[in-house]
Amino acid sequence: MKRLASVLLIWCAALAQALGQGWGGWGGGDPWSPIYETCRTAREAPSHSTETPVWTNRPGFEKDVFSFARLRYTRMDYAAWGAGHWWSDFPDSDLNLSFRLQQVTSLKVDPDGRVVNIADAELAGHPWVYMVEPGRLQLTQAEVASLRKYLLNGGFLMADDFWGDNQWKNFEREIKRVFPERAFAELPMEHPLFHCVFDFKGPKNSLQTPNVQTGRRGISYETHDGEECVDLNIRAILDDRGRIMVLATHNCDNGDGWEREGEDDQFFRDFCERRAYPLAINILFYAMTH
Repeated sequence: MKRLASVLLIWCAALAQALGQGWGGWGGGDPWSPIYETCRTAREAPSHSTETPVWTNRPGFEKDVFSFARLRYTRMDYAAWGAGHWWSDFPDSDLNLSFRLQQVTSLKVDPDGRVVNIADAELAGHPWVYMVEPGRLQLTQAEVASLRKYLLNGGFLMADDFWGDNQWKNFEREIKRVFPERAFAELPMEHPLFHCVFDFKGPKNSLQTPNVQTGRRGISYETHDGEECVDLNIRAILDDRGRIMVLATHNCDNGDGWEREGEDDQFFRDFCERRAYPLAINILFYAMTH
């Protein structure tokens, strides 16, 4: 029995280490993680899906463009186990969405994208920033102050791809450190964000995008930490004039909808084309015009 107990302890320790560091592309065991921690653009990281498109803008106007800016953050060691890293779906999601914006809107878009540290001065140069998998987000005091200043000065943060109550509670707790005086509110489908470019009709769950493996089975929701995350929540923190500063698409994986578009025709038709891309375009248009 003592030997069996020792074997179980060793196995549990190995499992805990694997869960903490991750396997393959899901977690910290990704062999490209050193590049992720130092890169400044999405082009510096290898594609994890289909090859990403390449385009150029008119010479002389390279800086007069919109840049997809992804936030790099620290991941809490112990929180919701199902939560991934800040680099989930990177770089394909960033570059594919950037290309679609270039392709179907009048925006000229940076073909390289950006990766931004929250406490860096560069943050102020991006009107819209994206945070993924914040279910284990852990902000430093410097990041709390930087993010608060950025958002009160007109910045817009979109948080995406986190599921279930545990991941939501962790994200909400960290954002509460940024805005202790404010709270999240669910956006109703009547809100102009849902009608400014694409006119969405029907229930909010009709906009839910799962990961590609789940979507291939025709299911739009995921199960995390034993919880069936059926209902899509789109929640916001507003400034004193009612403008959105933080938008959270909870129980939704828009990033997989941008990243995986070339992997499966059915997933593309059902989720990328009808949900993830149109919703992102509406969010970006609303953010850039309000």
